Amino acid sequence: MEKKNRFETDVIHAGYEPSDHMGSLVPPLFQTSTFTFPSALEGERRFAGESEGNIYSRLGNPTVTALERRMAVLEDGEGALAFASGMAAVSATLLHLTNTGDHIVCSDGIYGCTFGLLQLMEKKYHIDHDLISMDTEESLRTALRENTKIIYVETPINPTMKLVDLEMIVRVAKERNIRVVVDNTFCSPYLQRPLAIGCDFVVHSATKYIGGHGDVVAGLVAGKDKEAVDEMRSTVRKDIGGIMSPFDAWLLMRGLKTLPIRLDRHCDNAEKIAERLKKHPKVGKMFYPGDPDFPQYELASRQMKRPGGMISFEVKGSKEAAQKLLDSVKLIRLAVSLGDTETLIQHPASMTHAVVPEEDRKKMGISDTLIRMSVGLESWEDIWEDLEQALNSI
Repeated sequence: MEKKNRFETDVIHAGYEPSDHMGSLVPPLFQTSTFTFPSALEGERRFAGESEGNIYSRLGNPTVTALERRMAVLEDGEGALAFASGMAAVSATLLHLTNTGDHIVCSDGIYGCTFGLLQLMEKKYHIDHDLISMDTEESLRTALRENTKIIYVETPINPTMKLVDLEMIVRVAKERNIRVVVDNTFCSPYLQRPLAIGCDFVVHSATKYIGGHGDVVAGLVAGKDKEAVDEMRSTVRKDIGGIMSPFDAWLLMRGLKTLPIRLDRHCDNAEKIAERLKKHPKVGKMFYPGDPDFPQYELASRQMKRPGGMISFEVKGSKEAAQKLLDSVKLIRLAVSLGDTETLIQHPASMTHAVVPEEDRKKMGISDTLIRMSVGLESWEDIWEDLEQALNSI
């Protein structure tokens, strides 16, 4: 029996063998659009699927393939696919798993662009969706219909940090043969592994913690069912064409090697910042899964390896007070995205979730005073000093 390596080893070695590439320690960058065939017959065989080999980089590329193999191992899946963005990964997965007339049940807080995609699918393709609280089995069962094909979950939910119990979701879904798709962007496979719990697909904005350095836009999908992943590869990805470039795959392979080290530092810093935010007089509510007073602290301790590097909090006062804080930071960068080495801060109601109607935002728990912060890798003391002076400026 082949020895199974631990996560910290797999992020460096899985899916790549140097001897297959002239001994190159680092996976080579195959910056090519197409590949030559040794003969016309071999070209015919490759197009017919009778022979393995590269054809055209929209269909497959060795650098991208190495990344996909590594991600499949890290997510405890049987296959993975790389895409040009996180939303390309989300849209390909939802389009693959649904037909006109189907229904999707979603957690009651999702990324703004995912919300926009669901609205588009409902308007153009009559694929309905409901955003619900998934706090209990009863609330989930009540939302399911005969035509429900997907339960789509973010956990932690962006940006309220609310968690969804994946074991409970899987238990209900399996009774009805419904696919469970989890957006694992906030955690990465280092902190949370939904496929190991029994979910069917995991999607990532690999732009975030997977890449980790703010220099690439990319998406990933991993799945338990290799046949389903291969079908996605040969249909929605090939025909819609939201492919990842070889260079972006090369950057992600480089970023992955330090994922455990980076995330431990993100978590260390976030825990210290959250502890101090909670006590600041200008802060109303603070949302962090690692806070012992967080309503789902027990679930976070059970479902996640560590509580992550994302914190949300409400400032006391108005929207103008929140914007004053954002305008007052100096070291911290006012920018959307997350998971970078730099600490980033933003205003969800007017930025990442601006596309969501105000009534729906309020149901999601996104107030005008809510701030989302991605805690970076700087000295936590410097991060706090900057955040504290910004809070005191309100």
